[in-house]
Amino acid sequence: MDWYPLYNSLRIAAISCFLVFFTGIFAAYYVARLPRWIKGVLDVVLTLPMVLPPTVVGYFILLLFGVKRPLGMFLSQFGIKFVMTWYGGILAASVVAFPLMYRTARGAFENFDDTLAYAGQTLGLSNTYIFWRIRMPYCRQGILAGAVLAFARALGEYGATSMLIGYTPGRTATISTTVYQLWRTNDEGGAFFWVMVNLAISAVVLLTVNMLERRQKGGRAHASRG
Repeated sequence: MDWYPLYNSLRIAAISCFLVFFTGIFAAYYVARLPRWIKGVLDVVLTLPMVLPPTVVGYFILLLFGVKRPLGMFLSQFGIKFVMTWYGGILAASVVAFPLMYRTARGAFENFDDTLAYAGQTLGLSNTYIFWRIRMPYCRQGILAGAVLAFARALGEYGATSMLIGYTPGRTATISTTVYQLWRTNDEGGAFFWVMVNLAISAVVLLTVNMLERRQKGGRAHASRG
């Protein structure tokens, strides 16, 4: 049994989740503080991959990082090639998963009680301290839920991934691309096996999200009673 698709999918999803976790939090924090019209424009730009068909997202990535495109040719001089490489899947999955992390984190930051930050400032606390020791703990459940959703989205990504890295057994194969290739070659048993693997992982992810949401609601109810 070739377990490379599972290994590669988990590797791509984990690294993508790590990247969008920090970039999503950074973007959400600063965009939420901008004037309304600027925030509206940036919201459209940053969440566009969430509403576009994944193959269209993959097409735009190829326009930027294709081997015959200026940026792709420039990066290739340093040995960086995103087309038909497993780490190209990280780029594709990150672009698709980023809006989920960004929107969830932005919602968590917008629900933050700013009086807590103002109180910290009156005590002489730095903005960095307030962010990491007050704001982040307060918003942690929503941010963790966004990270889990981003991981799930990256794990199940197919359209942009197939456009950018294709399907090469033992090199770029993921669970999603393997399911398609096995179905295309009439190997329904193999395709069904990988579908069930994906379903099992997705079920664990959804249970985790539901658990985080219940903990968040429970924490807010406890705070309101206090």
